[in-house]
Amino acid sequence: MQALLEYLGSKTNETIRTLDELVRIPTQVPPGENYEKAMDYAASKLKDLDFKVEKLIMPRVLFEKKNPRLKHLSGERANICATRNFDADKILLINTHLDVVPASASWSVPPFECTEKDGRIFGRGVADSKGGVAALFTVLSAIDELDIKPGYNLNIALTTDEEMGPYSGLCYLADLGKLKADYFLSMDGDSDDITIASNGNVDWQIDVFGKSYHSGSSFLGVNAIEKSVPVMNGLLELKAQVEKRRSKVPASMAISQNAGIDTLMPVLNITMINGGVKQNIVPDICTLKGDRRYIPEEKFSDVCKEMNDAMSMVKDKHPDIDLKMSCDDIYAPMLTDMKHPWVQEVKRVADEVTGRDVRCAGAQGSLDVAYAVKVTGLPACCFGIGRRMESNAHADDENIRVEDMVMFTKFLGKLLTN
Repeated sequence: MQALLEYLGSKTNETIRTLDELVRIPTQVPPGENYEKAMDYAASKLKDLDFKVEKLIMPRVLFEKKNPRLKHLSGERANICATRNFDADKILLINTHLDVVPASASWSVPPFECTEKDGRIFGRGVADSKGGVAALFTVLSAIDELDIKPGYNLNIALTTDEEMGPYSGLCYLADLGKLKADYFLSMDGDSDDITIASNGNVDWQIDVFGKSYHSGSSFLGVNAIEKSVPVMNGLLELKAQVEKRRSKVPASMAISQNAGIDTLMPVLNITMINGGVKQNIVPDICTLKGDRRYIPEEKFSDVCKEMNDAMSMVKDKHPDIDLKMSCDDIYAPMLTDMKHPWVQEVKRVADEVTGRDVRCAGAQGSLDVAYAVKVTGLPACCFGIGRRMESNAHADDENIRVEDMVMFTKFLGKLLTN
């Protein structure tokens, strides 16, 4: 073990070169046009290490059916599944995604290449989450070169469209039955906590209807935007009730320290409003959109009922309001028992390599990992390289600490060979 850790520590520059090669493949979504190029690169690395690699492209018809709002995206929705049998008793599934969010013009360094300065590596996707892939390739190469037998047979799923959802490449592989394993490690996370839970996500839409007319005689029409005000008020009343609730699952360290919230909480958001076509025309429709993040203790059916009940109350108070509401379950909540042996093993190794007590916590956001867990029933943990409050994932100058990349490489090395 000591020989492996020392060897991994000597391979930092090699890991950075691999990460740079990954970052230079612009897999930003939208549109996601370079997925196949990134997957071919990863497949080549894994084939050289004697993995059996299968490239799986989600059929366009299925992609559009499952993601009806993403029909405008171009490019093949490519993913890979790589397996290798080491004659171990258990199978470990390791996953993360290779798609990234777009980069703005405000970066201080080129976003689609790695820049190393001040002990950090900058580049789009270094934290979320190509850094984990680079570290994994270094560990697998070290195991091969040192002729070390891992403690698990490995199933590596590298997927795409996590940044768009709701039906990502990981969801597709889950439905294909390609995620066969005993334990699940997602590298799509940060190193602040071990994520063992996440909120579910419901996207909702409410259309408020009116009657179009010339604004000079607006009293002869029905203004859908004005009619939407009681609807929004009803939603805000529900929001106040919802956000008083708390889960039993601890919140992440970043949320606890910066918001004073100690456990996961549900939220209700109004995030979009669209109505009207011209100033002198009474709008005949106003569309409100938002999401409802629900804690593991809640159910999708209860969330929908609560939303419907709130709108029924609005209509009881305002019988002249005509509206239509829909709720779409994007991702279910995820929860793995903190006392599960797999969680305890991940925590033990994380504690050792970080030199601190890494706590198990839940994510306020939602993960495609939750879909895979729902399909497979696997115990899952998410642990990665970035830091929640400083890595700037999804923002300008995304970065990771070099020391954190070294830490994560050693974490994977110890986890796979213990």
